[in-house]
Amino acid sequence: MAFFYSFIRRFVIAAVVIPLAIAGVRKVSDVVDSRRGSNRVTRLMRQGADTAESLFGRKKRRRRFF
Repeated sequence: MAFFYSFIRRFVIAAVVIPLAIAGVRKVSDVVDSRRGSNRVTRLMRQGADTAESLFGRKKRRRRFF
């Protein structure tokens, strides 16, 4: 039974917590970017959110010929 709860906990983390964290980082990056302009920190935050989204979230669509 403990295995089942562990599985559910991992599923909830992967399905809910990680996408919310990615969205939060992206939102903070946009707010800081709009107030202070683009800088290294906001670019790294956006790049990290993109990387995490590609690992855990939606996959980018690949075109066959282009």
